[in-house]
Amino acid sequence: MKLRFDPLGDPLHVVLVNPEIPQNTGNIARMCAATGAVLHLVGELGFDTDEKAVRRAGLDYWHLVRVVQHESFDACLAALGGPAPLLFATSATRSYLDAPYAPGAVLVFGRESVGLPDDLLDRYAERQYGVPMRRGSVRSLNLANAVAIVLYRALEAIGAFRAPFLE
Repeated sequence: MKLRFDPLGDPLHVVLVNPEIPQNTGNIARMCAATGAVLHLVGELGFDTDEKAVRRAGLDYWHLVRVVQHESFDACLAALGGPAPLLFATSATRSYLDAPYAPGAVLVFGRESVGLPDDLLDRYAERQYGVPMRRGSVRSLNLANAVAIVLYRALEAIGAFRAPFLE
């Protein structure tokens, strides 16, 4: 028996801008499969997503994830046509706990080495949030861990877990 929740009518969207590490994207894809979130891969990727590469990485659940690739962040937003994005960055001054999550929210994360591009951070200065870390600790969290923290908080905030059941 496993604890489950019903699919959302309006799924969350996880957007990775220029992800570099296939294992992180694989872990994030697995979270998207488990939660029903749509995974958007934006810009240049640091890895291949063809069938052979996915199989070699052991992503046997890849077929359970809706993955959409976009040439640019603006193309991604145009395709979504929905709410303003929520950006998650280590430079943010507000906590992810305070983000205005809603059904269909667009959760945006940057590349592992440098985060989100400055032009996006400037354009969405009022829509940035971060995951607090202990003073004097590590520079940042692993991308897959940060996405997990934010994604499950967003699901909780929009009420996805109000009626969980055993299956």
